[in-house]
Amino acid sequence: MSSSTAWWRLVAAREVTTRVRDKTFLISTAVLLLLVLGGIVVGTLVGGGPARYDVAVTEPSGARLAAVTEDQLRALPGEGDSIVEVTEVDQAAAARYAVDAEEVDAALLPTGDGFEIVGRDEVPGDLAAAAQSGLSLLALQENAQEAGTTVETLTAGSTLSQTTTAEGAVSADAAAGIAFVMALLFFVTAIGFGLAIAQSVVVEKENRIVEILAATVPLRALLWGKVLGNSLLALAQVLAVALAAVVGLLVLGAEGLDMIPAVGVAGLWFLAFVVGFLALASLWSVAGSLATRQEDLQSTTLPGQMLLLIPYLIAVTGSDRAIEISSFVPIASSMTMPARLVDGDVALWQPVVSLALSAAGAVLLIRLGARWYERSLLQTSRRTTYRELLRRQRTS
Repeated sequence: MSSSTAWWRLVAAREVTTRVRDKTFLISTAVLLLLVLGGIVVGTLVGGGPARYDVAVTEPSGARLAAVTEDQLRALPGEGDSIVEVTEVDQAAAARYAVDAEEVDAALLPTGDGFEIVGRDEVPGDLAAAAQSGLSLLALQENAQEAGTTVETLTAGSTLSQTTTAEGAVSADAAAGIAFVMALLFFVTAIGFGLAIAQSVVVEKENRIVEILAATVPLRALLWGKVLGNSLLALAQVLAVALAAVVGLLVLGAEGLDMIPAVGVAGLWFLAFVVGFLALASLWSVAGSLATRQEDLQSTTLPGQMLLLIPYLIAVTGSDRAIEISSFVPIASSMTMPARLVDGDVALWQPVVSLALSAAGAVLLIRLGARWYERSLLQTSRRTTYRELLRRQRTS
């Protein structure tokens, strides 16, 4: 083992042990895991699931309609345990009063040509749709009986089934949600660990520790140690979040199980997370080496933040064409390619080419970052600018 390899391994181990002992890091990681797990479970419970409606009726025909409405409501996705509770009253006025007093959610009142559903501020949309389907079914049964036939005969050949061409496809809303979470996860992780790298470098410069280290440790070994140590921690945090997401989906039962394959396919792309983060980590180290004090980081880290913010905005709000193009751009592809993989309409060669381009871009950025890092790290008297580094790059 060469001395340089031994040094960067030592620096990487120090970075890891220092961060895992940091209470702020541990607490923030725990909060992130709870937010992911809780967000999946609570979001599903709040956003959908079985409903319960109290409905006032004035006659037996209204009760029959309420029973059929419950059957129609339970046939909707995610509404299998929905309940329509019937409250019988004597008059339509009493039913309307119960609705206005919020004693019931709605009332089913007979009219000359059917029924009227009454709500207070508004009628629940799914309840109204189920009641309409139920009323149509009851009317069809009565008319079929009068005509001396059956509902099955009248409706023969009218069954409409649903399927998708992509195996294991998820809904558009679920796909958009998964893509958003993955883009946000990369953005937050890269920003958090990137700032930690820059801050670690500038602290060593402020305390003049870097001058002592530079006399013993090769500067590139110091850079590789910081980059690799923080990259390992970032990857471990991402894997922990992914595990929490899978646990959350398992808690949801069948609905969550349907989304796990899509999450897994897109999650495989986070192998490219390491490539993208390595490229960014070297630039974050440069941002720290340019500064001479903590206050300088606001300006020196701005380019790195923009390299993350622009692709993030494209991944979240960009058009399909913009997402497709950016999925082949290094760093940006770490956020936009998962969105395409979740949809399932991506040829195999595309993620392979994207990963190859990301690796090539990472190699170039790492080599450039290492050179800039060496040129600016020992400059402690004043803050170096990116313009100076570019000028030195051209003249060298």
